[in-house]
Amino acid sequence: MRGIRCFVSKDDIPSDSVDPVVISKAEELDSILISWNGDFSDIVAYPPAVTGGIVALQVRNHPEVIPEIMSLLVSHFSAHSEMAHDKGKLFVVEAHRIRIGT
Repeated sequence: MRGIRCFVSKDDIPSDSVDPVVISKAEELDSILISWNGDFSDIVAYPPAVTGGIVALQVRNHPEVIPEIMSLLVSHFSAHSEMAHDKGKLFVVEAHRIRIGT
């Protein structure tokens, strides 16, 4: 699709890795980090400017919104096919919207 690499795989990083290790791996891979972990939406602790982009999926104990969240995300990435568009940005994806900040 666009060269996005999502590293939930054990091949890239152990599933029990702590947040600083996860964000470091994303930086090392020059990847967009897509995470269910809300901690990554904290721009002070994890400034998006030094990353390939951070996508924070906001489910908030409502798994029924996952299809809507994924649909929004796919639509956004389809409309913006260049990874340069995402670099250094924070995307907070909720069931009804995507908020984009830097």
